[in-house]
Amino acid sequence: MHRRDIIKRLSLLPLAATAVPSMAEASAEQPAPKVTRDLFAELGVTKVINANVTMTFLSGSLMLPEVLEAINSTSHDFANMFDLQDKVGAKIAEMLKVEAAMVTSGAACAILLGTAASITGTDKEKIRQIPNLPGPRPEVIMQKSHRYLFDQAVTTTGAKIVEVEGPDEMEKAFSVQTVMALFFNAAEKHSIPHETFLSIAKKHQIPTFLDAAADVPPVENLFKFQQMGFDLVTFSGGKMIRGPQSAGLLFGRKDLIEAAKLNHSPHEAPIGRPMKVNKEEMFGMYAALKSYLERDHKKEWNDWLDRAKHIAGILATVPTVKTEIVVDPGPANAFPSLMVDWDRQRVKTTPQEAFKALQEGTPSIVTGGHGQRLMIGVVLLRPDQIDIVAQRVKQVLQHAM
Repeated sequence: MHRRDIIKRLSLLPLAATAVPSMAEASAEQPAPKVTRDLFAELGVTKVINANVTMTFLSGSLMLPEVLEAINSTSHDFANMFDLQDKVGAKIAEMLKVEAAMVTSGAACAILLGTAASITGTDKEKIRQIPNLPGPRPEVIMQKSHRYLFDQAVTTTGAKIVEVEGPDEMEKAFSVQTVMALFFNAAEKHSIPHETFLSIAKKHQIPTFLDAAADVPPVENLFKFQQMGFDLVTFSGGKMIRGPQSAGLLFGRKDLIEAAKLNHSPHEAPIGRPMKVNKEEMFGMYAALKSYLERDHKKEWNDWLDRAKHIAGILATVPTVKTEIVVDPGPANAFPSLMVDWDRQRVKTTPQEAFKALQEGTPSIVTGGHGQRLMIGVVLLRPDQIDIVAQRVKQVLQHAM
């Protein structure tokens, strides 16, 4: 599971064993384009069907045709990268109704740049010296329950993380070294809720940063947290927004975004230089966000439910198999998936064994697991893959009888 897939799943719809028409025909999304050169085969790389959630090790999500068009149409000309970052950022800020925005190389880069901006501001000497600033280390406040692998992006800047539990500890944690307070939105527990966290930080006049990398859908989350008052917010570009996998969004206060830009490429020697974003990714991220905001999200949600029902109908022909649509309560990966269970006495395999068989089979299919059930993710499947996944899972289960 992806590190953000940590929330308990919520039951939504028990399913009847009813089949629906071919999903490849029912979906408006186009199947994979025909190509004349198969680079997967040329390099010996196995193609994988992602019947799970957006995970970086599985290359995130698949870019939409309009994103690929944006990348291809801009790849034949040069551009001034300072100008492009400013212009793309201004358009993204307009779409998100914020002061300023920029494209980063993923949400982890945004965390690093946001921390660096909070440390250096526009001070050229600090930008040159970071992460080796003289004197005591800068400090970033986090709830103890919010510590996670990706907070290494904070300490990469030279900052120290100060852990707190509850409002009282947070109040006492501020010092002259405090530069930022970081809130991991998908953490399972919040000993300090959003509003209290913001109130305490604002009282001490310290910038607040919200990591919401995987927290769309719903689309409203793109606006919700900056409206709460967070100074900086990040979302991944290559998850359900379906932009380039190596792109992300950082948006919020104009002064902090400008400072983040100074700590980033195309400037030649700041801490963010190794995390450059090419022009095609900037155009692609702009196109992806525009497409996401204009999408019919209700229709998309219903399409996901139809996919799950369709697969469930096919699996219902296997004796003892039971299915259930569940929705992760979020905030990360809050979309429908299909849970599959069966009588181990009749179908003599475990979810873990089924997972392995699917992954090692042809085609290779990566599903998920949740306790003693097999999880089939439907939101990342191409239309032509829906029946393939359903039939392969059915075959694996029937083979174990």
